[in-house]
Amino acid sequence: MRTNNKFIVRCDRSGVFYGEIESRNGREVTMKNVRQIWCWYGAAALPQLAAEGTTRPHDCKFTITLEELTVLDCIEYIPCSDKAVKSLDSVKEWRA
Repeated sequence: MRTNNKFIVRCDRSGVFYGEIESRNGREVTMKNVRQIWCWYGAAALPQLAAEGTTRPHDCKFTITLEELTVLDCIEYIPCSDKAVKSLDSVKEWRA
């Protein structure tokens, strides 16, 4: 049973995001406590990342956490398992 409310949201042009969905309206999704997933390793595709997390959190690049973000081009949102959340939350903020 899933006890969290975190999702991976894939968008058409704006990228991939990880966080909590606050609201949805068609393709518009407002998220809170959200990070952009710039690069990941240790999972073949986003559904696996949402189900199992990453086996290589030290190699992943997730941005800083934003309090809130609205994307206008959502094409997929995938609920994250508790196992995945533990793994994804361990990815350190990537700064260029």
